[in-house]
Amino acid sequence: MKQGCLQLQSFSMNDDHALKNPLLETRLFVARLLFAVLVVVLLSGVLVWRYYHLQVARHEGFVTLSDRNRVLVEPAPPTRGLIFDRNGVLLADNRPSFNLSIVAERANDLEALLDEVEGLIGISDTQRERFYKQLKRRRRPYEPVPLRLDLSEREQGILAVNEYHLPGVEVTVQLLRNYPFGKELAHVLGYVGRINDQEIQELDPVRYSGTLVVGKTGLEKYYEGELLGEVGYQTVETNARGRVMRHLERTDPVPGKDLHLYLDSRLQHVIYEALGEERGAVVAIEIASGGVLAMGSAPTFDTNEFVTGISFDNYDALLNSPDRPLFDRVLQGQYPPGSTVKPLYGLAALESGTINSDHRIYDPGFYQLKNEERKYRDWKKGGHGNKIYLRDAIVQSCDTFFYDVGVRMTIDTLSIYGTRFGLGRKTGIDMPTERAGIMPSRAWKRGAKGLAWYPGDTVNTSIGQGFTLATPMQLAVATARMASRGEMRSPQLVRKQHAVSPPAGRIQATDSHWNYIHQAMQDVVHNRRGTAQGINRGLNYHMAGKTGTAQVIGMKQDEEYDVEMVAKRNRDHALFIAFAPVENPRIAVSVIIENGEHGSSAAAPVARKVIDAFMEYYPEPEGVADESE
Repeated sequence: MKQGCLQLQSFSMNDDHALKNPLLETRLFVARLLFAVLVVVLLSGVLVWRYYHLQVARHEGFVTLSDRNRVLVEPAPPTRGLIFDRNGVLLADNRPSFNLSIVAERANDLEALLDEVEGLIGISDTQRERFYKQLKRRRRPYEPVPLRLDLSEREQGILAVNEYHLPGVEVTVQLLRNYPFGKELAHVLGYVGRINDQEIQELDPVRYSGTLVVGKTGLEKYYEGELLGEVGYQTVETNARGRVMRHLERTDPVPGKDLHLYLDSRLQHVIYEALGEERGAVVAIEIASGGVLAMGSAPTFDTNEFVTGISFDNYDALLNSPDRPLFDRVLQGQYPPGSTVKPLYGLAALESGTINSDHRIYDPGFYQLKNEERKYRDWKKGGHGNKIYLRDAIVQSCDTFFYDVGVRMTIDTLSIYGTRFGLGRKTGIDMPTERAGIMPSRAWKRGAKGLAWYPGDTVNTSIGQGFTLATPMQLAVATARMASRGEMRSPQLVRKQHAVSPPAGRIQATDSHWNYIHQAMQDVVHNRRGTAQGINRGLNYHMAGKTGTAQVIGMKQDEEYDVEMVAKRNRDHALFIAFAPVENPRIAVSVIIENGEHGSSAAAPVARKVIDAFMEYYPEPEGVADESE
């Protein structure tokens, strides 16, 4: 047994010795150590590479990302250019406005933030809706979106006290447009308003960065590019709450250009004083330059209401008013010119050789075309009698004379001269919305109506009725061309240079014919039989003019016009054109009073007040009139 046990023990010891391999174990240990070292080296290499990649290779990129949280680039909107009248009176300026804006990226819960602001200072549904629309537009990150403009001092104080729990809310100062003569220059200057969805698609997003408004109408729209200026930029550093801590650098914006007008604000005031409660339009032009001295459309409105956004109720009241205060009657109102065209058609008759100054007719109170029974009646029942010359026809506004002469000339000659005096085409004034009116012709009727031209159409055209339509601006331009003996100038509101541009052309006519028409128009005012002789009392200068009446509703041939039976808005329009002084014409005026009935009583007194004011403000140098004579 003992021997067996010893043998077993010996066998176990020998077997264990046989299983150990020091060399193999050493090699295994070294391999493991090398692998561990390799792993450590590789991981260290990856760590070093990553460190290098983050700290060196992408250093600038991460600095930029870091600065985006700390440094912001904000647009610096330019100051809009100012507008002055011819005497340096400020017509459109800029006033500071405190505005509430929200940086959406800094608001934790935008809807909750708006609700809280609404509880503090009030926000209308319209303002909230407009805010969300602007928020969806293309904009820079962290760009403030306006919520409310023109905060009161009380509202500013409330927001300042609650600033600590209103993340993303900013109160900034920006200049807003202000119109000291809001109503009297509404249609001339126009107004600026909040940029809408359609405009944001059309405007340059870079140039309008930070700018909330754009010119909507009038000069503000026509000269938008010059008034706007060039945007600047400023780099600011913010804290963790997004509040601006300091300004790092700044590129100043370039202010918009100022506009200096031909217009005189004093004459503009005279226009509205003279119009009173009437609906109508008045234009005054400086003949030597073509500069518009004044132009007014009544009724009018206050442009300041549109700058920060007019309420829907107020805008609806303006839009649907039967008096149409938003409608610019000077440039968009198209009216039959009536008898105001008789002087230019008289000149056409003389120049074309259709008649001479000795031509006369008998006026029984009507005119008949050959082989027609219809009678085209004169305004004066019973007519003007025997020996009616061209001068008499202008002075007394004899329709029958011009019926006859118009048919003799034909529509072709009437159309040629009407076009030369500016009828039927835009005047070229520096305004965005002008209508061309209508100077009818054979080709026009064929194209517009699909019909041939008839002699009866010529009869109506010869006294400024029928298809003929003209704007008050066109009538003023025609009057200026008549006064200047044919100089063709486009009316201008803004003075481009100190030098006056030469006329674009000239209406050719002999001096004797110009003299004849000028004298006839002078007699309209100064002769005892003139249709406007009622305004010559106390007149210390010579004025030339022509009254006109434009029918609003058609009447049957044998129907008499009874003013008492016609509603006010269906009564005839009253017109008057004039220039003065006759010896050295300096101002041309056109007036229309809607439903005023008679040019002599409704329109002529308005023109007298405007010209009187001009002669007072700009007295003629002594000796000028005598030298011209």
